[in-house]
Amino acid sequence: MKSEKELMLSGELYKALDDELFKDSRKSRRLTRLFNNSNEEDLEYRTDLLKQLFKSVGKNIYIEPPFRCDYGSNISIGDNFYSNYDCIILDVCDVNIGNNVLFAPRVSVFTAGHPIDAEVRNELLEFGKPITIGNNVWIGGNTVINPGVTIGNNVVIGSGSVITKDIPDNVIAVGNPCRVLRKITEEDKIYWNKKREEYYQNKK
Repeated sequence: MKSEKELMLSGELYKALDDELFKDSRKSRRLTRLFNNSNEEDLEYRTDLLKQLFKSVGKNIYIEPPFRCDYGSNISIGDNFYSNYDCIILDVCDVNIGNNVLFAPRVSVFTAGHPIDAEVRNELLEFGKPITIGNNVWIGGNTVINPGVTIGNNVVIGSGSVITKDIPDNVIAVGNPCRVLRKITEEDKIYWNKKREEYYQNKK
């Protein structure tokens, strides 16, 4: 017989009111409370708390408090991750975030879902679906990422988007529901490389 935690992590219906899950949740709340109440000068301490909280972390991760998550232990983050204020990650299933990912303020990542049928839902049964975010992704403010979504590599998500379906590589996508606006092109690369050169010229 599977435990509630095993059912949860496998994407099956489960009940969150479970001793094992309560223990995991309590650990997450303690670590996030310590993190959110830490001083901005305690960067090493903050990083250590995140390493205790998450399943795995890469190099150079920085999260602006406040931050919230369900368990933390189902979140894997790559190198060079930055999240601005008020990030929420409901990680009842795996959340995998690649390298060089930027979150603007109030990005919400929700693996958690509830049955559409009210009778089943009222029995406190719920489920989760994993979320994957690729490398070199910038997600605009107030974006909601829904259960089961995969966001490809080299993607820009416009602010206020609600992502309900997978987003392919190398595109700009925006809206509710979020749709591909256009591909990221060689012209974009040329333009931004020129702007970068201007920046370094201005610094001389």
